[in-house]
Amino acid sequence: MKQLYFEYDIQVNRPGLLGAVTTLLGMLNLNILQVTSIGQSRRGFLLECEHPEKMQALARCLNEVESIKVAFLRETTLLDKIALKHGVRLNVTGANPPVYSFVREELGLLINFLGDILKKGGNTIIGIRGMPRVGKSEASIAACVYANKRWTLISSTIIRQTMRTHLSDEESDTDKVLLIDAITSTLRGTPAHKELLSRILAGPGIKIIEHPDVLAQNENFSLANFDLIIELRHHPDEEIRLENPSFNAFDIS
Repeated sequence: MKQLYFEYDIQVNRPGLLGAVTTLLGMLNLNILQVTSIGQSRRGFLLECEHPEKMQALARCLNEVESIKVAFLRETTLLDKIALKHGVRLNVTGANPPVYSFVREELGLLINFLGDILKKGGNTIIGIRGMPRVGKSEASIAACVYANKRWTLISSTIIRQTMRTHLSDEESDTDKVLLIDAITSTLRGTPAHKELLSRILAGPGIKIIEHPDVLAQNENFSLANFDLIIELRHHPDEEIRLENPSFNAFDIS
């Protein structure tokens, strides 16, 4: 059995629409594992399908239904799972790397999203943009807890300034999440700290880097090296400014 994701946008919100769609799914022997409202005008379904041709038949049938418009009919992605769990689809741009935007009141959503990425492990570099005291560090650490991942602060201003110059064998475990504050590292880092940072950036493992643009401006490292960027704001219209960043201006997250 194969799991697939189906999401549609409601064009005409008539009575019985959901029942009609679920009846069609049942007639095609597609098992509904989960159904959720996505925002104000969409519904998402997690489906189980034994025969791929059933999904092709579903797509043909849905094209004839004027009350809905198919948004997605595909293998389930991480974003689909987040949409089913929280009833909201993440705001993502098509840039390289992709940029996901959150506001502080969505910290729970951000923690789940980031935690699910951390669970996958592998070699992943994640950047987090945001102004002071918006919750960058707390979201990163909470996501590690959610993903049951150990973490190490390479550079940080949580409680006090941290700038590591070496790691123990245990701390060098590639399954551990390394947390880096690019402003602390690039503007205040000692030569020994910057040497460690260079080795970390060139090596395997999971890294979460606050202020990725500052790192790209000051080190031999480009935004193209990131797998994704997260932007966290106090409110949707907040501008994330990086002009002449100072350590004091970004003393805590």
